[in-house]
Amino acid sequence: MSRINRSLIGILGVAVIGSTIAVATNAARDPYAFFDPIVEVRMLIDEHYVEQPDDQEMMVGAINGMIETLNDPYTQFVPAADTAEFTKNLTGEYVGIGAEVGIRDGWFTILSPLDDSPAWRAGVMAEDRVIAIDGESTEGQTIDASIERLMGKPGTEVTITIERAGSRPQDITILRQPIRVLPVKGLYREDGGEGAWHYTLDREQSIAYIRLSQFTPNCAAELRSAIEKATAENGGNLGGLILDLRFNPGGVMEQAVEIVDMFIADGVIVSTIDRDGRGKVDRASAAGTLPDFPMAVLVNAQSASASEIVAGALGEHDRAVIIGTRTFGKGLVQSVRPLPSNAGVIKITEQRYALPSGRILQRTDDSETWGVDPSPGYYLPLTDEQTIGMLTARREQEIIAHKDGPEPATADEILARLNDPQLSAALGVLRNRIDRGAFEPVGIPENDPSFVASGALEAVRRQRDRLVRDLVRLDRRLEAAERGTPENARADARDLWPDDTDVRGGTVTVTDAQGRTVATLTVTGPDLERWLVDAGVEPTSGDQPKDKPGADPAAPGSD
Repeated sequence: MSRINRSLIGILGVAVIGSTIAVATNAARDPYAFFDPIVEVRMLIDEHYVEQPDDQEMMVGAINGMIETLNDPYTQFVPAADTAEFTKNLTGEYVGIGAEVGIRDGWFTILSPLDDSPAWRAGVMAEDRVIAIDGESTEGQTIDASIERLMGKPGTEVTITIERAGSRPQDITILRQPIRVLPVKGLYREDGGEGAWHYTLDREQSIAYIRLSQFTPNCAAELRSAIEKATAENGGNLGGLILDLRFNPGGVMEQAVEIVDMFIADGVIVSTIDRDGRGKVDRASAAGTLPDFPMAVLVNAQSASASEIVAGALGEHDRAVIIGTRTFGKGLVQSVRPLPSNAGVIKITEQRYALPSGRILQRTDDSETWGVDPSPGYYLPLTDEQTIGMLTARREQEIIAHKDGPEPATADEILARLNDPQLSAALGVLRNRIDRGAFEPVGIPENDPSFVASGALEAVRRQRDRLVRDLVRLDRRLEAAERGTPENARADARDLWPDDTDVRGGTVTVTDAQGRTVATLTVTGPDLERWLVDAGVEPTSGDQPKDKPGADPAAPGSD
């Protein structure tokens, strides 16, 4: 047996390890019977296919084929060549110079150096145009190609040639080092935009704001440090905290559990359960619990996974009010398992999780509820224009660069800069809580839980409408393409009746298998055929479209 065959068997054996016992039971004499057809197909292709096959592509295709049958978008195979990028995205860690980059006016440009990064220490500034890397021009290069040239082994040097407004091109040599993206952010940077994050939003009532952008392996400790700094900014007494989890896609679940444990002294944080019904319950402990200051948590439809654990647990334990919109609805727990053959890793779904109340977070196609809802009365959606305005202002606050003018002194000045209606509402809620001793949705239009469900419904409708508009555009392009194509080449196997037939005003009769009429429907629109194509129906015998030529497949072995 060839090396690639042995490799394929080893990889597939790991990928389906959960089914090993069942396979052995059905084929007691040959525990590898599952793999026999796969190996046979591999050998036939290798010996007889008209072109030389690519072994690596076939191996990846075989693995991905098994994973696709799971119908789970979160379980994925990552080949060895892509594991570095996968790890970078998962942990926020990589080796390079430490800078956010983009293409501006066709040139590779530094958008912002990262906190305490090699680029920052070397004097790289926001808006520096990188015209060359190690003497090779970046003009016309893709952004990915330029990024790859900046990354490398720790301790190696890379020289970038930059153009900075008002100065000649200059070379800056940077020592590559491990970089970790810091997930904890505040309101604005101190010291003219180059210092640490400032967290205090309202100095009079000592209310702080902290945003957590991702659940990285050490983010719980970093969040605690940020809270300590915010407390110090307010003379050792924190009056309230706004925790922003909007657009946070999740990450390491253990960090979410640790974060919830900071704020509650007792009770269930989250429950997980596997396919055999075995479960685990994570509970809070009193050790290390922070003072019981008022809290508001901001969430939106892009808050997912670990974000939902934190928001859901804090909301259900009445530790915080949840403000915003219903969250994404990802309640699956994945683990990353390397293949022993070193061919890559599999990120595989192993468990589902539920909030302390038992509410399941995972959204499926038939879910009526999912994710985490805002606290009753605290539903506050943003329009597309408001969201764009808020994200644009947020981006400006994240740039490390010298900024003219004094730092904002009051909450109103900060809110004016950030252009964020949800943050403004959260501040109003906490101010009222501190003044009156009770949470009330002040500054938020009156609403009840039905508004949340209606908002989710409207979001799905908007998504469907966008897809329908795209489909209409594709239909127009298809019609235009058909007009320029010979008639005998226009046949579409999905046609249920001739294309020039107008069925509006007609009827559709649905019967059961015994011929009894179940329903008679009047056709009111022109798009019935389009929807029936994917509805699991086909014309009965003798009722084929009259304008569609018959198929004449070639017989096996013919040319």
